Amino acid sequence: MRYYPEIPLKLCNPPLLVLMYSMGYSNGMEIKQSNEFAKWFRKLKNHEAKAAIQARLDACRLAGRPLGDIKPTGGAVSEMRFHLGAGYRVYFTMRGNVLMLLLAGGDKSTQQVDIKRAHDILNDYKEQQ
Repeated sequence: MRYYPEIPLKLCNPPLLVLMYSMGYSNGMEIKQSNEFAKWFRKLKNHEAKAAIQARLDACRLAGRPLGDIKPTGGAVSEMRFHLGAGYRVYFTMRGNVLMLLLAGGDKSTQQVDIKRAHDILNDYKEQQ
């Protein structure tokens, strides 16, 4: 696991980030990612989706909690849903109140396989701790 890489702010939604910061949402939340998520995100070709995902993760980091359209997938894994392009999903878990662990990513067409993979990644992570 490693820290979430940054994408240049020009791809994000700066007015939202500035507004949240000015409203006091700067507690910050640590966000880490699995190698599998990093690889998926790096290979994601839809730049609009990539920017939307990065902007939501930045907003979550600033707010100190997950934000937006989120649905539990069973157990400790939830999916952050993005209604654009292929219906992108980011699978994550919370570890305490200050850590969001990004497990995997995918889209609506591979949702069931992605959910199982996210649970497997989380189980591997727990075994390493």
